[in-house]
Parts: sequence; structure tokens; C-alpha cells
Amino acid sequence: MADDGARDFCEWTVTGMDCGSCAGKVRDAVDRLPGVSDLTVTLMSEKLKLRLDETQTTRGEIEAVVRSLGFGIATRGAPRPADRRTFVLPDMPMPAADRAEADPPAEISDAPADPAEDGAPWHATGKGRLVLLTGALLAVAWGLDRLTSGSAGSWAFALACVIGLVPIARRAVAALRFGKPFTIESLMTLAAGGALVIGAAEEAALVIFLFAVGEVLERVAAGRARSGIRALGQLVPKTALVEENGALREVRAAALRIGQRVLVRPGDRIPADGEVIEGAGGVDESPVTGESVPQMRGPGDAVFAGAINTEAALRIRVTRAAEDNTIARIIRLVEEAEEARAPTERFIDRFSRWYMPAIVAVSALVMVLPPLVFGQPWETWTYRGLALLLIGCPCALVISVPAAIAAALSSGARRGLLMKGGAVIEAAASVRAVAFDKTGTLTQGRPEVTEVVPLAAADEAEVLALAAAVETGSGHPVAQAILRRAGGLARPEARAARVQPGRGAEAEVGGRLLTVANPRHAAERGALAEEDLRRIARLEDEGRTVVVLFAERQALGLIALRDEPRPDAAEAMRQLRALGLEPTILTGDNARTAAAIARDLGAGFTAGMLPEDKLAAIRTMTAAGGVMMVGDGINDAPALKQATVGIAMGSGTDVALETADGAILRDRVTDVPATIRLARATMGNIRQNVAIALGLKGAFLVTTVVGLTGLWPAILADTGATVLVTLNALRLLAFDPERTA
Repeated sequence: MADDGARDFCEWTVTGMDCGSCAGKVRDAVDRLPGVSDLTVTLMSEKLKLRLDETQTTRGEIEAVVRSLGFGIATRGAPRPADRRTFVLPDMPMPAADRAEADPPAEISDAPADPAEDGAPWHATGKGRLVLLTGALLAVAWGLDRLTSGSAGSWAFALACVIGLVPIARRAVAALRFGKPFTIESLMTLAAGGALVIGAAEEAALVIFLFAVGEVLERVAAGRARSGIRALGQLVPKTALVEENGALREVRAAALRIGQRVLVRPGDRIPADGEVIEGAGGVDESPVTGESVPQMRGPGDAVFAGAINTEAALRIRVTRAAEDNTIARIIRLVEEAEEARAPTERFIDRFSRWYMPAIVAVSALVMVLPPLVFGQPWETWTYRGLALLLIGCPCALVISVPAAIAAALSSGARRGLLMKGGAVIEAAASVRAVAFDKTGTLTQGRPEVTEVVPLAAADEAEVLALAAAVETGSGHPVAQAILRRAGGLARPEARAARVQPGRGAEAEVGGRLLTVANPRHAAERGALAEEDLRRIARLEDEGRTVVVLFAERQALGLIALRDEPRPDAAEAMRQLRALGLEPTILTGDNARTAAAIARDLGAGFTAGMLPEDKLAAIRTMTAAGGVMMVGDGINDAPALKQATVGIAMGSGTDVALETADGAILRDRVTDVPATIRLARATMGNIRQNVAIALGLKGAFLVTTVVGLTGLWPAILADTGATVLVTLNALRLLAFDPERTA
């Protein structure tokens, strides 16, 4: 919990939200409370977040409001609360045992989730019990109606209707108290109550039963949509073998501390992000990156929590706490992505706010106008108007977007494709061009020194030693290549080292200011002679990158490097062109090297670019249509932020997960077109969902007005549409964005 002036950040788990209108009820009710700000309610991650001034409203009052709406609530990280939607009265005092369950301690617990919430059979849930109750009452009423004469059957149906309607009416009243008069519960109460008044008790009881069945189906469908995200949390093992003083001790993986040594046996999952300190063998990182081929990992290599050790025993030093490991950050990113709602979702949310009142008004007109104007029977048109009330609930429409977005986020996360929310997915689906950084994105990011040319220096060794001194401490791929090549050489001490973005690095070495920079910068400083420029041109024509070591206006030597393209880079360019997109390389490297790479890959290019040049290029491209920028997330940060969609490459690094709009964890360039295919499939799925929701309601609206359908088909139209759009969204969980056909 972080303090924000007088307001504290608070977070809860809210259970029982199975459709968009459920989340809307919680959002609207809590938002009305004084002292509440920065409120977000996410359906698929079941999360309520806000900032709270407790001098105006306490946490307990927030929880009481949510419970009064019939939902379960507990502090985020505590055992999941029970779903109380079915039978709890608003403001009803809870037994001590219930209070203990609803208000658990704030620390993280390994206790299992409430059986009503996770993996329990449908009949063990609150909604399931309502189905059983209403079904039994309906069966008893039908039995009495068939076995007895007179009005006993009608009274039995009326009693079944009233008993089944009570919990629904309670929820309607609770929502009304918090400014939500137009909910499915209120419409159900009006419709069923009105049906009783006009003598349609049997049909009213059947409607209540079908409504309960529909809610159970909604719950099952929503649970399936959440399961992909929850499954990520099961990748990290619960326990770990810690090695201390030569002995092994089993501890909770969540309690591991940075610096501890853990033993991971063959076949075990790695319990924490760490670094291998002993042992070597294949590690299956597919749970984290989606890459199915095991990767060789040995001393000094980083490994991820959740990866599977497939061969030899590994001893690993923990480098990240449990709450900050790669899996935890991916889960956090996927959950937070829900908060970045797509423009389509925001539009539908606004649309539903006036849609329901409009439906209520139309229903009232259907009930009143035909009898008053045309002398039609009141009973017939009252019945049709009540049916319209049930058709009018926008649950299916409201959930059509978040269900598809959640399924897409989960599907992408399993394949190492992370996008920060619906807004990013919608933007990625509409991009018209893709720009790439070269080094580390389209190339391996591990250039190797291929040639050293002494100029004013004594020999190659002196050039390498001085250049390595300047580059000491730098993480740039070129610097790392020079440091590797100079590994066995003695380096002089460097002082006042600093990086010049897009140009190179400089430092004071032996009383001289030495610079390692690209040829253009060296030429601007007057350090290169004509002969030097000809040598550089020859090396660059061979596809090499050249850096110059110089002091003042004197070049001491040239260092040529080669960074090979990634094996799948050319295929990625082909796939992008097949999608109708134009790939372009934006690089700070020289034009000759860039041309050689671009020619091999089949892409356009612009070379010799500083970070500000890339930013300007992205602005120009964005003006002509949406553009996706793919880079390493560090030097390209300005361009990544400026682009319509910025995608960072990197296997779970902080930058890859926390900068830009998304990340590709597998370092595969073909995942860029895969991300676009997933985004386009998601938007297509959303359009299908909207068509299903509006189409079904429109069809039943017409058939109800003309008298072809009645109350029970109307409730089927509502709950059926909700289940259909959710199941359609779940198809995205099985969508394979890597398929090009």
C-alpha cells in the first residue's frame, strides 16, 4: 500500500462478477462514495482498485457496499471470498464466521480458494443452489397443477415465482439504492411481478428458473475465460530446495530471498528468477516464453521461474523476489491490461447507459399505446411489454468486448506475446506499417569483432585495450563485443566515462580524452583522413559495422564488427508484406551496412539515425496511418512511445515488460506478425460478438411485439446471447497466431 497524500491505494478481489453489468454495478456504487478516486473494476481479473481518503470513507464501508450488492470481497492476495450473490440481504449482519472469511488478514496466504469459486461443481455454488431451488419449486408446482383441480396449481406457480424472485428482488433493491435502477435484476423483478399480476404465474416461474440457469452458464463461461490467466500463476512451484551450510531445506517458493542458493533437480520447475551458478543442461522455457525447444543454460546464464529443468541438476542463485519474478510480472501486466479499455469497449459502455432506459421507455409505450389508441386488450400488450423488458438487458453487449480482450491477452501471454490492454489490441489491428530497430531486434544483438585496423596506435592489442577501457561498464552490444574481444588484455584505467546517445562513448584514459564512435561522428570531429574513409567504406560494403577509436583529431584505430540477422527475420518480413504491411528498418548504423541487411531481409531502410531522428521518422509515418515500432526498449524508448503501438523485444527483461505498449518474450521476429494477426482476430471476434448480441435482441424484439414469442423466449434471448458471445470469445484461447494460412 502506497501513500498518495491523504489517499491510500487499496485493492480487493471481488467474486461473483460474471458479466459486464456486474462490474458496472460495483463501479457505480463505489464511485458514489466520498473520498474515492482513481477507481477501476476489472471483470476478468476480478479486481477492485482505488485510492481512498479514509477520513471520508473507510475500507470497511467499501466492503459493505460491495457485499450489499451480493458480491464477495476480500483484500487482494488473501483467500478468495465466497460469492454471496444469491441469498444475502442488503445490510444484513453477518455471523462471526462469515465476517472472518470476508475480512481475512492482508498477508498473502496459500489457503485454497473457496470451493464456491474455483473448480467446484456448479451445484455447490450460490447460483447453482438457486437453479436447484427454482427448479424444484417449478417441478412441485407442475405436479400440483397436473394432480389437482381448481386453482391449486396456479397458487403453486405463484408461490414458486415469489420464492424464486425474492433473492433477485433483493439484489435489484440494493442496486437501486446505489444509483443503478436499470439492471437485469430490476427488469426481472418488474417482468415476473407484472406477469403474476396479469395471471401468467406459470410462465413467470419458468422465466425465473431459466434466468437462474442462464446465470450458471454465464458463470461457467466467465470462469473458462479467466482460467488462462489463473493458469499462469500455477507455473511456479509451491516449494523450493534451499541449500544452506551444505544441507538442503524445503521452503515455500514465495519465501525465497535474493541471494539464496536453490537446487533444481531434473524434471523440477525452477522456483525463482535466478542465475545458474553450477551445472549445465537444457531448460524448457515454454511456460514463460512459449518457445518449445529447450535452451542450454550454464553458469552465468539467467533462468526464469516456472521454466522446467529437463536434464542435469542446477544450482541457482535467486536474483528476484517471488513478487517480482517474470511470471508474477506477466500476470500483473495481463491483469493491468484490462484497465486499458479499448475505444470500442468504452463506446459500448456509454451506449448501454442510455440503451436500457430507452428499452424501458419502449416497453412502457408497448404496454400503454395499443390499448389506449387502438383499443387493444390490456393483458396482451402488458405481457408483450414485460417480455421486452427482459430482452432489453445489455449484458451480452457489455461483455462482448472484455471477454474477447481477456481471452486474447491470455492466449498471447501463453505464447510470449504481451499487449497492455484492449486499446493496444485495437491499435495493433489497424496499423499500416511496421518500423524496426536493427541491432538486437532484427539481428542477434551479439555482434562480434571481425577485424581491428591500427592507425596511429602501435598494434591491434593497443587499439582493443584502449577501446575496452572507454567502453567499460557500457551495456551496448557493440561495447560488449569489444570487451569480449579484449578479454585477456590489460586495460588502462578510465575516468569520467559517459555515453553520447547515437554516437558512441568517451572517457579520459591516460590523461587523454578518448572516444569510440561511429565514423560519421569521428569525421565531424575531423579525426579521419581520406585513406581512413576509404578503408571504412570497404569494410561497410562487406556488411560490417565500423567504430573509430580517436583522441582529439587523431584516429588511433578502426574496429569492424558483424551482427548477423536473426534466422527468422526474413520470414517475418515476408509475413508482414502478406498482411499488407510495409516493413522499414530505422537504424543508427551506416547506410552500407543497413543496405546489406535490408537487401537480405527484403525491407526498406533509413540509416545513420540518432534517437531524435527515429522519433521524427515515426511521427512522419504515424501521420500517414498507424505504425508499430519494434525495438529493444532502451535506446528506442522515444520512438516506441511515439508510435501508435510500441513493441519491445526481450526475454522477460524489465524494459521489455515495462516500457512500450507490449513485449515479445521469445526474441522471435515472426512474433511481430503473429501479434498483429492476434489483434486482428480479436477485433473480428468483437465484431461477431456485437452482431450476435444486437442481432438476437433485434430479432426477438420484433417477434415479441408481433406476438410470436413471449416471456421465456425473451429471457433465453438475453442469457443465451450472453453465453454465446462469451463462448465465441473463448475461441481466441485456441487461436494460433503463428499460422499464416
